[in-house]
Amino acid sequence: MTTYVITVPGTFLRDIDDATRSELAKRLASHHTDLSETEDVELLTVHEGGTFSVRLEVEALDRSNAEADAVRLLSSTLQELGFAEKDAPLGPPAVTGIDGES
Repeated sequence: MTTYVITVPGTFLRDIDDATRSELAKRLASHHTDLSETEDVELLTVHEGGTFSVRLEVEALDRSNAEADAVRLLSSTLQELGFAEKDAPLGPPAVTGIDGES
């Protein structure tokens, strides 16, 4: 297995308050560990206009599975917090870090 840092972009089409933003980061924190920290990347970045990026670490056999796993994880977490897919559409994921020593 390889550890990948996957960046998933998206747009909040409705407001996200500070408490919800904190809860999102808290729920995803276990997927932002050593590799992310050594690469000096933030877990969640939200810009004006509602665009955002989430960077998650996932273990997978290949980049395709890693990207799919990251999107599934983020999508389900957003849904748990009350953001339907239409409220926070996600863009295409990208690999932004790899650690093959897992």
